[in-house]
Amino acid sequence: MNNLVSELRKLSNPHKAETYKNFHKTDEGDYAHGEIFLGLTVPQLRTLAKKHHTLSLIEIDKLLNSRVHEEKYVAALILIYKYEDYSLEEKRKIAEFCLKNTKKFTGWDLVDSIAPSIIGNFLLDKDKSILARLAKSDNLWEKRISIVSTYSFIKKGEFNETLQIAKILLNDKHDLIHKACGWMLREVGKRDERVLEMFLKDNYSKLPRTTLRYAIERFSENKREAYLKGKI
Repeated sequence: MNNLVSELRKLSNPHKAETYKNFHKTDEGDYAHGEIFLGLTVPQLRTLAKKHHTLSLIEIDKLLNSRVHEEKYVAALILIYKYEDYSLEEKRKIAEFCLKNTKKFTGWDLVDSIAPSIIGNFLLDKDKSILARLAKSDNLWEKRISIVSTYSFIKKGEFNETLQIAKILLNDKHDLIHKACGWMLREVGKRDERVLEMFLKDNYSKLPRTTLRYAIERFSENKREAYLKGKI
């Protein structure tokens, strides 16, 4: 693990680090306050994750406890590579590790990486009730995990879980949850627009504006205008 941390430091780019701070809202009171950014690109992190994919779950856990964003992100990528390449028993251990440590994936990029690739994939043929529990959490990242994990089900043409979680999260106040719900609803609509429209009409009065805008992004211009003006 020490070698990986050293390589991350060597590749640090202060100029990019300042730019990345704008993506993650690091001001006091914001969700990424206190995060340290090194300024590495995603391709650089992917290369390092592949190189160090044999790190143990204990070592990965240490990375996830870091205040350095790239250390946590590369840990998430390593988990994904392990999950893709290992046996069914190892996949189970990795998925259970992720579910046990949901609060440690502190960043929308970490969540959006592991939620569908590991958690959603693992739950495809299993009891999915843990997602509803995560959706009711007080933790921002657990809530985002709950909805983004359903992307795996959407790809299989299964929409019920997405609609259930989106409904639980309708009253959430955080923009990152509004965007994630809108994104997943849009993915449902790509596959069955009728299902999406039924959900929108049933829940229109409670739907956050950001969620609505994301969800209807692929509608025709006239239909988008009708939804935005409430003429549905």
